[in-house]
Amino acid sequence: MDETAKTVAESRVTLGLMMGPEHANALGNVHGGVIMKFVDEAGALAAMRHARCPVVTVAIDSMTFLEPIFVGHLVWFNAELTYAGRTSMESRVEVIAEDPLTGATTHTNLAFLVYVAIDENRRPTPVPRLIAETEEEKQRMALAQKRQEMRKQRQQNEQ
Repeated sequence: MDETAKTVAESRVTLGLMMGPEHANALGNVHGGVIMKFVDEAGALAAMRHARCPVVTVAIDSMTFLEPIFVGHLVWFNAELTYAGRTSMESRVEVIAEDPLTGATTHTNLAFLVYVAIDENRRPTPVPRLIAETEEEKQRMALAQKRQEMRKQRQQNEQ
C-alpha cells in the first residue's frame, strides 16, 4: 500500500452538540450560521486528520437546509473526505438532529467544503492520496472529482 495514501475512514469525524437558547432565534429554531460554523469545524477536522497539518477553508460549495433544528436537539455533524488533490481536500458533512427524549432523528443538512493544507509558513502543502474502499466511497469520490472540475472551470470563467 502507498505509504502516503489514507483511507476515507481515517478522516471520519463526528461532533455531537446540544443546541441551547444561545444558538437559536426567538422561535426556537437554531440559526443557520450556527450550523454552518459547526459544519466548517467538522469538515476542517476531517481534512486535518487526513493531512495531519492545519487547513484553511477555501470554499463552501453547497449548504442545503432540509429541516429546522430546534433548541434541545442533539446535533450530530458527520464529516469525511470525498476528494484529495495535491494540496486541497473536499469534506462531506452530514448533519443529523436528534430529539434526545424520543430518539427520533432527522437528516437536516448536507454540505461540501473545500480546504487547503498549509505548512508552518502558511503556504499550501501536499496532502496524502485518498483511498476509497467501498462502492459508496468510490461513487462519492467520483462525484467529488466532478465538483472539483466544475470549481476549476468556474474559477477560470471568473478571471
